[in-house]
Amino acid sequence: MARTDSFFIRASVDSNGTTYAQSAVDLGAYVDALGKSVLRIHNISVQYGDPLEAYAGAVDTSGSAYFQLTTQSQTQAVDIANRSVIASGSLAIATGTAIVEMMDSSLDVGPQHWTDGYLVAVEQLYLGVDQTFNFINGVSIVLECTVETMTQAAAMALALSQQ
Repeated sequence: MARTDSFFIRASVDSNGTTYAQSAVDLGAYVDALGKSVLRIHNISVQYGDPLEAYAGAVDTSGSAYFQLTTQSQTQAVDIANRSVIASGSLAIATGTAIVEMMDSSLDVGPQHWTDGYLVAVEQLYLGVDQTFNFINGVSIVLECTVETMTQAAAMALALSQQ
């Protein structure tokens, strides 16, 4: 497979804290299964909320925010057994009397967990977020990627398996 230098794709999705939210990430400039071009995601970095925002919410409240990056559109959060999941993770938070007592971020699964990253042959990804109470305004991600070529048959088979 021919390979390019790595580059970065950035995406964000806003959250209202009460319903699952999703935004599409256009990969049409990089992926063309008929033209044998696919995307390899090597790493993902996640940012919960605005870096200058204080984690809002009621005092003495615990909750979590969940993100997922998938190859298919979703209407709710799905677990990693779903074949469309590329990456998912969560931020758990507990507040006490006017302070954050506990905060933990984890990546359930991500491209960096695999030996050679994650190959993508679809032209759109979907970044979704959901939370148990409204304490962040959304999620942003940065993907480290390369573009590679495959045979047309292999690229089409991969694209069909991800739709």
